[in-house]
Amino acid sequence: MAKFLVLWALEQGLLSQQMVKAVVKMPEYGEELAATGKVVARYHIVGGHGGAWIYDVDSNEELELLLAKAPVFNFARYDIRPLAEMAAPPVLE
Repeated sequence: MAKFLVLWALEQGLLSQQMVKAVVKMPEYGEELAATGKVVARYHIVGGHGGAWIYDVDSNEELELLLAKAPVFNFARYDIRPLAEMAAPPVLE
């Protein structure tokens, strides 16, 4: 499994009726992904138009597919950061 922090922001210049419909669908899409464990956390960026979601997926390809299925995919820009677990430091005796 691999975790990714996905920061997404709506492109204000693309504002349209289609974008509004896509935005309305995002909470339901996020709930579906959370129910299957593919999204482990979802946050709204305060003062912005977008969010920060943490995905837990099997591969880069799965992440690409889930992003492409997002209702706002064609109306947002994405900043994707791979995450690595931080192991506890060894105990020195």
